[in-house]
Amino acid sequence: MTVDFSQRRSGALPVEVTGFVGRVTELARVRRLLGEARLVTLLGPGGVGKSRVALRTAAALKEEFPDGVWLAELSALRSAELFPQTMAAVLGLPEQAGRRTVDALVEHLQDRQALLVLDTCEHLVDACAMLADLLLREAPRMRILTTSREPLDVPGEHTVQIPPLPVEDTREAENGCGAVALFAQRAAAVVPGFTVTAANRPDVVALCRRLDGIPLAVELAAVRLRAIPLTQLVARLEGRFEVLTGGRRAVVLPRHQTLRTAIGWSHELCTPAERVLWARLSVFAGSFDLAAAEDVCAGGDLPADEVVEHLIGLVDKSVVLRTDGEEAGEAEGAANGAGAGDGSRYRLLDTIREYGAEWLEKAGEAKEFRGRHFAYYRRLGDRFHARFLTDEQLSLYEALLREQANLRAALGHALTADGDPVEGLELAARLWPFWRTAGLQKEGRHWIGKALELVPEERPERAAGLLSAGMLCLWQGDPQGILRECGRARELAERLGDAAVRRWADGFLGLARGMLGEIDRSAGLLAPVRAEMVAAGDRLGTVMLSYHEAFLRITAGDCDGARALCEVALRHLDAPEERVLRSVVLATLGLALWRQGQRPEGARLTRTALRLKSELHERYGVAYCAEVLAWDAAEDGRYARAAWVLGVAQGVWRSVGATMFGMRAWLEVHDRAVAAAREGLGDCAYDRLFERGLRLPLDRAVRLILADAESPAVLSRRTAAGRAPGGEVLTRREREVAALVADGLSNREIAERLVISKRTADAHVEHIFTKLGVTSRTEIADRSADA
Repeated sequence: MTVDFSQRRSGALPVEVTGFVGRVTELARVRRLLGEARLVTLLGPGGVGKSRVALRTAAALKEEFPDGVWLAELSALRSAELFPQTMAAVLGLPEQAGRRTVDALVEHLQDRQALLVLDTCEHLVDACAMLADLLLREAPRMRILTTSREPLDVPGEHTVQIPPLPVEDTREAENGCGAVALFAQRAAAVVPGFTVTAANRPDVVALCRRLDGIPLAVELAAVRLRAIPLTQLVARLEGRFEVLTGGRRAVVLPRHQTLRTAIGWSHELCTPAERVLWARLSVFAGSFDLAAAEDVCAGGDLPADEVVEHLIGLVDKSVVLRTDGEEAGEAEGAANGAGAGDGSRYRLLDTIREYGAEWLEKAGEAKEFRGRHFAYYRRLGDRFHARFLTDEQLSLYEALLREQANLRAALGHALTADGDPVEGLELAARLWPFWRTAGLQKEGRHWIGKALELVPEERPERAAGLLSAGMLCLWQGDPQGILRECGRARELAERLGDAAVRRWADGFLGLARGMLGEIDRSAGLLAPVRAEMVAAGDRLGTVMLSYHEAFLRITAGDCDGARALCEVALRHLDAPEERVLRSVVLATLGLALWRQGQRPEGARLTRTALRLKSELHERYGVAYCAEVLAWDAAEDGRYARAAWVLGVAQGVWRSVGATMFGMRAWLEVHDRAVAAAREGLGDCAYDRLFERGLRLPLDRAVRLILADAESPAVLSRRTAAGRAPGGEVLTRREREVAALVADGLSNREIAERLVISKRTADAHVEHIFTKLGVTSRTEIADRSADA
């Protein structure tokens, strides 16, 4: 299972899964404006189609922006304080130690020719306006396209009002330009064979006019044809509007009221159980899966085993949208409710979620079901914490990545008057391995800090929160923060008699001394704490302190001591699919061996660590491994490889805002490798290769490094078919294993099929990864297909 650098937290444009109708004039105007202006905002009420126009425009302009088109979907983000971190995630930019995220964003974009799409800005107008204003001033080649219900009011902003679709006459309908064409297209999807004819056109036109041509309202009406004939549909809707206007046909409702009326009408046509589920689903932010819906929303007159039935009903009525699998042509199945329970994910549009939330409040259930939502994600966080050192680590980590919007919503609720700040603090603190691995240290400290403000009393949860805040300072390169927060945690733990928190605080206080250059003192502080961890049976603490102390020992020249500590750490990692800590330990052990002159074995371990780091999308670890492998290439006289791999490493170091390992001794090793490569290649050739490495997409760079490529070229077809760049082909057994991987078998299943040990199967798969230069099992399948 792999988290691809090009896909995780991607700002890529989604694939359109329903036909696009009309908007020729608006699309042309927006494209023209983006050629003349640098900030264009699409305005209009909810449901009018602003997002669809923005996405269609962005897709059409992709070729004009060589540095990419990036989409930030902001509807699920409720905290303006997290806006910078969200934008950094969209751009694939990790947190940078000691720098404001906004400054890192601007620096990252200042020389790029790219288009940034900010979708649904109205609830974050000030934050979006601030970023847009900075980019207009500091990034002259950037273009920004936003959608909002109100302008950003930034100097240089051009606005385009997106009107409802015209309710066209017969000729326009045939050209597929307006509301009638949209209704016909959506109706044909729910009633096969439906067309607009001379006989039914008056009813269709009347319906579209009554709905004011608002696309979302028209689509909601079209799905009702599955249950109600067109003539009855029009009559019922007309009656609904006459009630609202006192029976006066000439009265025109405001467009936002028209949409609310159409949504309310869809609400009335739902079954009572579907209405209940709609309201309760409004507690989710972003997308959710069936398991979450069943757990959170069941209760009272809605049994858990009936949730799937009513969820399918809401999908049928286009109240709930299915969000995955559609790229593979499954839109029709999603519209029919297919796939519930098969790993599918679902979401509500903002206007529909808002409507459901109002009904949840009216029912007096908002506090209960927001609390149940928190409890569900609390259990997910607890399970990740408890199973962190098991084979479930990666799957639980990826689940948290998918649920980041819901985690934010859950933590946000816990820190309100209706929530429980102590439980919120406990969850935020227990998620420290997630915040650290995902590169979300600032966000982790944000939530922990807000919770600590609400939990001032002395209690174990506060001590754990202070400790986690201090631990996150380590990966932000903030030793003073460690000393402050872990010092407070230690003092409180002493008063509370919490030995575990006290041990961890002592360990990180020792690490802070190493960060401040006091290496001997740091190692002396860590050794007794590590012994306490071992005695207490704390595997996680033992592993972490062992590899940190090992790195300090390598820096001080004690490679034998470092290797012994790495072996201790590996003995405590008995889950073969664990990646987060194993990758760090292997990288540290590889560095120790390399430093001792056992370079082939050191490089092999470093490549293994690099693959594991790439699966976690952990940029700091990727930079570390790439750096060491560049040094190794320079030692071998492979100066071209050293130059471009150094470029890759430099790009990642720059993106994370870190200096090489943070210590002068390692900067000297780096400088020697650069000097050797420059002397061997000449300055011009070195600079050219270095720049190519710097510009490589990171997922491709990792594949090339793992393939032991001499130059930063795309892997050849021959390599893709099973031959490594150096001419090394897969052995017969490796080809056999690769074929089984391509068939979807796990390493354990491969071992059983071939009657070999699980460890042997692991080794074969590891060799295949290295020889083919791939980072995922899916890529092995693709290469097998090519062969």
